[in-house]
Amino acid sequence: MFFVGLGTSVPPRSFSQRECWDALQRAERPELTPRTRAVLQGILNHDNGIERRSLALDSLDEGFDLDPDTLHRRFVKHAPALASQAAARALDEAKLTPREVDAVIVSTCTGYLCPGLTSYVAEALGLRPDAVQLDLVGQGCGAALPNLRTAEALLASQRSDTVLSVCVEVCSAAFYLDNDLGVLVSACIFGDGAGAAVLSSRPRDGRRSVEWKAAASLTDPSQRDALRFEQRGGMLRNILTLPVPKLAAKHAKTVLGTVLGEQGLPQREIATWVLHAGGRKVLAELERNLALDSGDVRWSSAVLREFGNLSSPFVLFVLKSALESRAAGGWWWMSSFGAGFSCHGALLRVA
Repeated sequence: MFFVGLGTSVPPRSFSQRECWDALQRAERPELTPRTRAVLQGILNHDNGIERRSLALDSLDEGFDLDPDTLHRRFVKHAPALASQAAARALDEAKLTPREVDAVIVSTCTGYLCPGLTSYVAEALGLRPDAVQLDLVGQGCGAALPNLRTAEALLASQRSDTVLSVCVEVCSAAFYLDNDLGVLVSACIFGDGAGAAVLSSRPRDGRRSVEWKAAASLTDPSQRDALRFEQRGGMLRNILTLPVPKLAAKHAKTVLGTVLGEQGLPQREIATWVLHAGGRKVLAELERNLALDSGDVRWSSAVLREFGNLSSPFVLFVLKSALESRAAGGWWWMSSFGAGFSCHGALLRVA
């Protein structure tokens, strides 16, 4: 399987972390204790690896309208638009028309539509009526790689020749505020966006070759409660616990070792690292556990700094950034993790 086009999309408005703190000070949220406000001030006003986040809001004051109907309307308005824009950009880069797409797969966890987002993306792009449409939900931040593995299966079956893979999250449609530390951190690190990839059984002439070579996944249900959504008051409430950085690093190392062992490759052969960054602490644990340095994670750090944690699209932003920056070719490693507790990894060959 080959990546022949990549596209990303974020809302037009981007906000600094300081602007987020200023808006919080204006907001009337009587349920927040003085201690909670001090925690939020510390997160938003100190270096946590994030400078800005793109949010589907006209003003930050809208971000404190936290009721089920408002949040659902936000998802319905922005998720199809962001997904379709990223997909259109990926097709443009691949120099393919929508009619050449045989299947579309869309992943999300920050909202729910029936029919799913594939219906809206197919309509917006003008895909063929007989194109396969698959909606994947509930996989959290790690969803991009399961999505891509599904595309790989469709291509390997020879039922599809071109597959469009899309991940979209409107995290601002799943914001929640209370005095729980995990909820507070979530409100301060997540941003909105979409990433898309066009996958083909053949490389495209005249462009850099990015081939998917091998992949593995690991799911540990015993740690399900460490990172997940719950429903409270009709709204999604993110559960984010302190063990997450170490869990992510531990499982990322296991998945990496599995694939490298199967391929007979030493880790030193990995030229470029495409890693999901749940936050600065997660990235630091990945560095430590995988014996990396700041140069190895610079693409992930840059995306985190500019956009925050985008959830499932994050690794597609990192992959696109590394390719556009002409990162060294050879073996590349892509890894994501999220709800489950799940972790995924893929070995790419870039020439």
